[in-house]
Amino acid sequence: MTYSDWTKGESVAIGAVRVAATACRAVRQRLVSPETLEKRDRSPVTVADFASQAVVCARLENLDEPIVAEEDAAALRAADQSEIRQIVVEQVAAATDRPVTETQTLDWIDHGSNHAEASSSSRFWTLDPIDGTKGFLRGGQYAIALALIDEYEVTFGVLGCPNLSLDGDDGVLFVAVRGRGAYRMSLWHDTTPQQIRVDNIDNTAAGRFCESVESGHSSHDDTAKIGQLLGISREPLRMDSQAKYATLAQGDASIYLRMPTSVGYREKIWDHAAGKIIVEEAGGVVTDVSGAPLDFSCGTKLQNNRGIVATNGKIHEPVIDAVQKVIGESRHV
Repeated sequence: MTYSDWTKGESVAIGAVRVAATACRAVRQRLVSPETLEKRDRSPVTVADFASQAVVCARLENLDEPIVAEEDAAALRAADQSEIRQIVVEQVAAATDRPVTETQTLDWIDHGSNHAEASSSSRFWTLDPIDGTKGFLRGGQYAIALALIDEYEVTFGVLGCPNLSLDGDDGVLFVAVRGRGAYRMSLWHDTTPQQIRVDNIDNTAAGRFCESVESGHSSHDDTAKIGQLLGISREPLRMDSQAKYATLAQGDASIYLRMPTSVGYREKIWDHAAGKIIVEEAGGVVTDVSGAPLDFSCGTKLQNNRGIVATNGKIHEPVIDAVQKVIGESRHV
């Protein structure tokens, strides 16, 4: 696949993720502190989250399609946030290389926050402007994750991973189109897209997990028990964000688990849509912990699914069997 093979919408989305990644990198490089606000659930949201969302929504504006994104500008509009608000505007202006106003920036951020209108459509974009904010803050892995959902199926996905490496350089862009494969290329430069494939491991004991750094995101104890059942002895790769999906898609791991941490918790669509199609187009399989397909028809959450199991496909069934056995023994899920 070459750059001429992308449709107009795909090219716009790829460009949007690249510019957003540039904004995120600039925040890390230029600011002594990333400047965080705190959401009601006490999770952090940074200048880079806001700037990234503004940039992507601005770029997608001309496509005239709804966007379901993680952030909104409500906290940023508060009177006591004028300093952070100004920094966000400056970062958006620098990333887009044009003058922008405070009103424009806030409106772009909020363009992705009308979830009811967007998710009532059968075709919409979903965006996580920084997936893995804690990874971003600690200098670890994070991703700008953008996907197109059409008739409630993910048909296109882009992951910008500034801290993953390709040919010795940090910054990898992953792109997948339904039926056309999954590819990686430099995040910062126009390089020839390389098609990627999951690994060929068909013996679970030879596999390797990729899992979240945060145990609150996925039970490490349950993963360890599943590993014992599968005969896996290799240390897991632990990283933040949908970079885990990318790692699986390019064959550096065989299994990614997002084990339920409570009975009622449901995953957000923007945390999985882009990664899902990248793994699937690389030859892998992504389901929930029962083996059911992910259902993107329920708004912002995967209401009909619990947890995530992504594998290279060849070992999916035994992994699901082990997951179900451990879940059956666990009280908290």
